[in-house]
Amino acid sequence: MRDNPEYRNVPLAIGGSSDRRGVISTCNYQARKFGVRSAMAISHAIKLCPDLVLAPGRMALYSEISEQIREIFSRYTDKIEPLSLDEAYLDVSDCDLFSGSATLIAEDIRRTIFQETQLTASAGVASCKFVAKIASDENKPNGICVITPEKLDDFVIGLPLGKIPGVGKVTLAKLHNIGLYSCADVRQFPFEDLIKRFGKFGSVIWDRSHGIDNRNLSLARQRKSVGVERTLAEDIRTEEDCIKMIDDLFPLLEKRLAKTKSKIQSQGIKLKFNDFQQTTVEHRCQRLNREYFLTLLTKGLSRQANRGIRLVGLHVALAETENSQQLAFSFSHTAD
Repeated sequence: MRDNPEYRNVPLAIGGSSDRRGVISTCNYQARKFGVRSAMAISHAIKLCPDLVLAPGRMALYSEISEQIREIFSRYTDKIEPLSLDEAYLDVSDCDLFSGSATLIAEDIRRTIFQETQLTASAGVASCKFVAKIASDENKPNGICVITPEKLDDFVIGLPLGKIPGVGKVTLAKLHNIGLYSCADVRQFPFEDLIKRFGKFGSVIWDRSHGIDNRNLSLARQRKSVGVERTLAEDIRTEEDCIKMIDDLFPLLEKRLAKTKSKIQSQGIKLKFNDFQQTTVEHRCQRLNREYFLTLLTKGLSRQANRGIRLVGLHVALAETENSQQLAFSFSHTAD
């Protein structure tokens, strides 16, 4: 939208202009009004919004801009935890600018981002990690939300549980089934019962519902996995066709893995069928091996049930390391 004025007032999605079998990577707010969202099949998105304009992704440019904005962040602090190309946590507790006001620092960062990139950014300012994350979404697009320590409890208690990072659709449905819809509900629920039903994550839900998040900022964030996948122009059905896809994807995976200079913990294969259901099979190992993928393929195809295959993917899980510090606020940048 920044680089193409004709895109600024139309529903726009990134997902390829010619291949309509893929999925939406992201979309603008005009498209979201129609129900279009990221990870949605392009074919379904077009049904929701027949006038949807599709544009191909430009990952090289996104990476370049992300680095540019990361450099802006570094003018204020060296304690930065990237979450993705367009979001990061910053700890500005040691920053002396604006008398140490995190709010004024966040406003100045937003202003600088726009001056140097012509892109808007939203920020959430809070004293703990998950609240900053939620706050960064509160006043999009191009807004800021400040949750001071004295306002934190009032902000958290009214939150729907689906707002808590890590609470997905399945967990949310289970919470609803036992009458829990908000953080206020969890506060009235027995802690022991929450642990019995949700295990360790029950403790996370309890803490977040009470405004507690003692996680440190991870300054040396390492990729957890590396993968390659391909959505096919036409469905395939046979093992031979899948093996050809593995042979095409395997060298790409090798190159990506080599760039990480990391050891692996497991490797896996993903198959998505033509009803959009998918299956993943993994194998623990410490060395990338093409033959393992063939074994995993056989297991994956045992779940095919005569369905066509529209996507084949290969991935490896990486060994993890972690280095932690403290948090001040969360930024969501680029085109909001």
